[in-house]
Amino acid sequence: MKLFLFLSLSLSLSGRFPPVATIMEGWRVYSRGLAIFLLLLFSRGSGAEAQTLKILQTPGPLSVRAGETLTLNCTLTGVGGPGGVKWQKGLDRSQPPIYSQKENSSKRGNRIVAGSNTDFSININNVRPEDAGTYYCVKYRSGSPEKEELSGRGTEVSVIATPSPPSISSFKGRVESGALVTFNCSSDGFSPRDITVTWAKDGRAIQPSQTRVWPEGESISYQVWSTAEVRLTKEDVRSQLLCRITHNTLPSALEQSFSLGDVLRVPPNVRVETSPSSPVTLNDTMTFTCNAENFYPSNASLIWLENNTKSETAKVEPVTNNSDGTFSLKSTLDVIATEERNLSVFTCLVTHNSQPPLNETVTLLIRPQAEDGESTSDSETDEKRVFIIVAVVCALLVVLVVAIIYLIQARHNKGKDPTSVRLHESEKASGMTNQEPDPNNVTYADLNFEKTPKKSPSQEAEVSQQTEYATIQPAKPTPNDDNVTYADLDMVHLSKAPKRPAPKPEEASSEYASVQVQGN
Repeated sequence: MKLFLFLSLSLSLSGRFPPVATIMEGWRVYSRGLAIFLLLLFSRGSGAEAQTLKILQTPGPLSVRAGETLTLNCTLTGVGGPGGVKWQKGLDRSQPPIYSQKENSSKRGNRIVAGSNTDFSININNVRPEDAGTYYCVKYRSGSPEKEELSGRGTEVSVIATPSPPSISSFKGRVESGALVTFNCSSDGFSPRDITVTWAKDGRAIQPSQTRVWPEGESISYQVWSTAEVRLTKEDVRSQLLCRITHNTLPSALEQSFSLGDVLRVPPNVRVETSPSSPVTLNDTMTFTCNAENFYPSNASLIWLENNTKSETAKVEPVTNNSDGTFSLKSTLDVIATEERNLSVFTCLVTHNSQPPLNETVTLLIRPQAEDGESTSDSETDEKRVFIIVAVVCALLVVLVVAIIYLIQARHNKGKDPTSVRLHESEKASGMTNQEPDPNNVTYADLNFEKTPKKSPSQEAEVSQQTEYATIQPAKPTPNDDNVTYADLDMVHLSKAPKRPAPKPEEASSEYASVQVQGN
């Protein structure tokens, strides 16, 4: 029995313990028996050994997950001076104790066996990363001030801490489409140091611009800070940015999403419509419609100004939500086209997300009145204008066609000039002079002048001084009185007469022919 107890004590002192979880459960069972055995064992020795004070403390290191309960065991043997027992973290005794017997109050630790003079074991509930460190069970001697009498060897404790849920932050305010925005994702309180941070936008991975874990050296817990840059577009109104953290203490990744619409601003498109279109008839009712379309976020206001004075009669409809996540707003203003309102300026003023207002203006025009008191129709005026334009175009086309025909005729006439003599016979057969004339046969002389090629001025002067003559000798008539012969063209003799005065300048290029017919 003594050998068994001695081996058990030896194993306890040498630090050969079962796993930590087993120690936590079993230590409470045999701690008291062990303490009684030690007291009995040492009481059988010499009186000096029996009176020596000893502190038996749970050896380390111990590892515990954040949020769990840490148990620290401490047993006193022997006889010590008057004074209490404290649990302290680290070697700095000036720090507040984790547990103090003298004050009989719990700081961070809770005593397991209350009222015991030998068992000073404690529990620390809901362990945090900052609870990591080395803990000492210390016996103090009463005095003013009290002094440390004896300290245990210390128990080193490490806390396996999971990262805190990630948090995404950005600058306060909004930017418009095309801006490059920086987002930060942070997490802290984790241990060990190794951690991974990834980014995604609408399911598509984004490479972080920087990821940093500090402190750089050994620490009881760490913090991570990751940065990603995203260029926003109008389509990002409903986009989601995701930060994901993985750590070996986590059963699954921690995620945090961020709506890009929270930092995006899409200005409205302002458009004004009129019904009917301007100009309008006097005293007609004209409706102005202002549309502020596709803006984000939804906080927008719209007012009408008539000649820079706010109109109180405008009707503003509720903001509508578009399918792409943007919003639209519409307002109408009915105006009677009185003479006093002619050329009045109406302005639609849209203020969105505390930005400078956007505006669109339209001018009211009244159609001028006709002499009989009725307004001239725009359609009739336009028809008249079109008719006049068509008539002018047609007239120009007619003039153009006439000019072209005239030019063609002039060129054709210029190419022909009756300046040559062509003598033709209607019928002429060999040996006809010896036959009896046919009373029904009539012979004509066709005098045509072929246009001569254009001559040089010197040639024209020479030709102008010459005259060609054609002499036609008729044949003797036959005794038959029924036959009439006007001219016999068997013999044609052209001769040049003496020079005559030059013709007029405009007829310098003409040729003249003289035909002399001798009578019977």
